[in-house]
Amino acid sequence: QVQLVESGGGLVQAGGSLRLSCAASGRTSSLFGMGWFRQGPGKERSFVAAINWSGGWTYYSDSVQGRFAISRDNAKNTVYLQMNSLEPEDTAVYYCAARYGSGNFYKPGEYTYWGQGTQVTVSS
Repeated sequence: QVQLVESGGGLVQAGGSLRLSCAASGRTSSLFGMGWFRQGPGKERSFVAAINWSGGWTYYSDSVQGRFAISRDNAKNTVYLQMNSLEPEDTAVYYCAARYGSGNFYKPGEYTYWGQGTQVTVSS
């Protein structure tokens, strides 16, 4: 079992920045990677970013490429999402997720464990 706890959400004005954290505990050594997803009001959960737990490989959705950065601190079992140049369209509940496989990292179904989510609200 793996437990994930997100933090760092909040209210920010457009153009501002936030950093989300996801602390993992439990049997993390067997994980392949981590991802961030988001779900806005009335929308489906969508992929934001992913990282390979051991190698630091990263991938981003087109909508956040160049504005967001995912990173990890293996010593702390923590993954971060640095969000810059935030836009009102980024308003959503952000979820951290963990997966064992190396397959389709952008599909929610590929992830086994999920955090409770943290709200990010960007005002115009």
